[in-house]
Amino acid sequence: MSEAAERKINKLETAPFDARFPNTNQTKHCWQSYVDYHKCIGAKGEDSSLCVQFFKNYNSLCPSSWIDRWNDQLEAGTFASNINPNA
Repeated sequence: MSEAAERKINKLETAPFDARFPNTNQTKHCWQSYVDYHKCIGAKGEDSSLCVQFFKNYNSLCPSSWIDRWNDQLEAGTFASNINPNA
């Protein structure tokens, strides 16, 4: 990841309101932000400001144990969603 992207990521904030997820339970927002981030970096690269925003969202919403498990699943090819940006 580039130095500019790392500087943007260093300051994590609470994810902004997203009308697709109006309820208090933000589990779906966490999942969708994680998937959107990986689709975004495949399509636009890690330095895209949109990708950085997805990264911040899922890191502020998701428990780190979930992120670690999903990262392991991505590496093993067993992740439950298609993260191909063309899909």
